[in-house]
Amino acid sequence: MAIMDFLNRQFIDVIEWVDDSRDTLSYRFPDDDKQIKNEAQLIVRESQVAQFVYVGQYADLLGPGRHTLKTENIPILSDLLGWKYKFQTPFKADVYYVTTRVFAGNKWGTSNPVMMRDADFGVVRVRAFGTFDFKIVDTVKFLKEVAGTDHHFRLDEFNDVMRSRIVSLFSETLAKAKVPALDVATRYGELGEALLAPLNEAMREKYGLEMTSFVVENVSVPPELEQAIDKRGAMTAIGNLNDYVKYNMGNALAEGKAGTAGIGAELAAGLAMGQSMMQGMGGAAQAPSQAGMVPQAPTAAAAPAAAPIALMTPEQVAEALGVSPADVLQELEAGNLKGRKIGSQWRVPQAALDDFLKG
Repeated sequence: MAIMDFLNRQFIDVIEWVDDSRDTLSYRFPDDDKQIKNEAQLIVRESQVAQFVYVGQYADLLGPGRHTLKTENIPILSDLLGWKYKFQTPFKADVYYVTTRVFAGNKWGTSNPVMMRDADFGVVRVRAFGTFDFKIVDTVKFLKEVAGTDHHFRLDEFNDVMRSRIVSLFSETLAKAKVPALDVATRYGELGEALLAPLNEAMREKYGLEMTSFVVENVSVPPELEQAIDKRGAMTAIGNLNDYVKYNMGNALAEGKAGTAGIGAELAAGLAMGQSMMQGMGGAAQAPSQAGMVPQAPTAAAAPAAAPIALMTPEQVAEALGVSPADVLQELEAGNLKGRKIGSQWRVPQAALDDFLKG
């Protein structure tokens, strides 16, 4: 009896694992260096699979149910063990239980901005975060690439390992999808659905995982891009810059604000003063004849004279009109607002601005 008790303690008769943690992805059955008895019972519960590993080689995979371990139902392992003639001998192998249910509500997010190329705004820095649900669909690939030989691989370890990989896949997929920045920043639901299929293709191939849901909860872009998006929306609603300027100036005058109109009045007064001084001097000071040159200040020896034409920078025009410098440059390039380009810099005569406002 003592000998039989000793032998029984050296062999494993029943292999089973009850998951009461709800956060375990894979669990290696603790064999305590014992051998598995031939025809031992393997119990696999729902939402589990049991994977045999023999000296680093992945063998048979058994699903839910009660299994008697013998040559017929573990053919790969039997072949590795050399059981060609149904030897009735104990054997040594690792048994990994892998949970196949859906793990929901996992968070993902970009710790650093993701660079994406946009047709409208060029290279844009984007931050994003959200949630995803996943399940294990390829046990061997998951154990090889994610869990490794960890005897008890939990969800918190998975999040640490996979968060950066999921963000990397998100960045690659977003770049390939060529989603406009305007859509990324405003259409979260559609973006998550659109990215789910290409993300899953990569997740299955690399890690043996499948996302059942991928949700983008927020996408943030730099403040300057947010302002550009707001301005573009306003311009789309109003129609064109000319109408937009008239609308702003009308509101400012109706509300008694002198800001926009005051700047124009000061510039007009400056122009009138300059013209009066020119007439008083009898045209003694002449503007440079070379086209596109800005009138220079008089030298110490010359009589003082004002510039014949009041020139403004795009920034000054933008301030006067209540728009952004980019909008002013756009109108200059289109020829709607007349100006002079000196080198790489634009200058706008007051008269040209007056004509633009009248038009």
